[in-house]
Amino acid sequence: MNTSTEGVTLNAAFLNDVLNLYDGKPSEMRVLQNMCADHDLSKPDNKVPMKVYNEMCDWIEKEIGPINTKKLGRKIGNTAYGAMVQFGMIDPQPKPEEIMKALAQVASTMIQDPEGRGWEIVSSGNKEIIMRRTQTFNSTLQFGLLDELMRKTTASMPKVEFVKEVAKGDEFDEYKITWI
Repeated sequence: MNTSTEGVTLNAAFLNDVLNLYDGKPSEMRVLQNMCADHDLSKPDNKVPMKVYNEMCDWIEKEIGPINTKKLGRKIGNTAYGAMVQFGMIDPQPKPEEIMKALAQVASTMIQDPEGRGWEIVSSGNKEIIMRRTQTFNSTLQFGLLDELMRKTTASMPKVEFVKEVAKGDEFDEYKITWI
C-alpha cells in the first residue's frame, strides 16, 4: 500500500470528531490540540493534512488504547453517515451495500488525494461485503467506523473482521463485513 500522505487533505470535521471525543479530558485534549494547533478547524469543510489526522489517531491507539480508537471510529462513522444522508447519497436506513458504496463516495469527497485512494468494495454477496482500505487511515479505527455504519442499515448483528492485513504483510487491509 502506498502510505504517502503527500498532498492529501481531509475535512476538518474529522479532526473535530477526535477533539470532541476527548472534551472534558484535559491531559488527552492538550496533546491532541497541540497536534492540530497550526490548522483552522473552525469550519467542518476546511482542509487539513491527512498526516495530522493520522498522527492523532495513532497517538490515541498507542497511548490510550485500541478500544478508544474503535470508539473514535464509531464517532467518525456517525459523521460520515450524517454526510451521506445530508447529501442524499442514502436513505436514513439503507441496505448494507448502499452504505458501503456511499462510504467510498464520501471518502473521495471528504478526502482530497491526488492518487484517489480511499475505500473500494472488493466483493458483495449474500450477507457479506469485503471492503479494501487503500488510504492511510488507522486500521483499528476502521473497525468502529464500519461497524457503526452497518448498524445504521437494515442489517442485523453486523460483524467486522480482517481478511487481509497490512501489518501482516498484505498489500492492503481488507475487512469482511457479515450480518444476519
